[in-house]
Amino acid sequence: MRYLILIYENEAAWEPTDEEMGRWFRLTEEMQSAGVLVAGEALAPTSTATTVRVRDGRTLTTDGPFAETKEQLGGFYLLDCKDLDDALAWAARMPTADRGSIEVRPIADFSQP
Repeated sequence: MRYLILIYENEAAWEPTDEEMGRWFRLTEEMQSAGVLVAGEALAPTSTATTVRVRDGRTLTTDGPFAETKEQLGGFYLLDCKDLDDALAWAARMPTADRGSIEVRPIADFSQP
């Protein structure tokens, strides 16, 4: 089953060290070796975001993220795991799980039976 691992942290406080980046690269390699990694990317800072809304047929764009929060979405992994427990185990290994939040969400399956 596929799961989206959403990585949240306070981007204003994030100053990755070489050691931390090495932990990210090693974890990514381990997910690749285990055959669970489908995709993954880090995101540019929220200051580069544009939010789009359509209201009354008009498209409105706003610089910045949709909502002000203490933690921002910094990146994601799409994993194909045997079950939720497997996905949660990978999420717990994220290098910033000790100071941020890692959200694990199953990918919805809309295929016809």
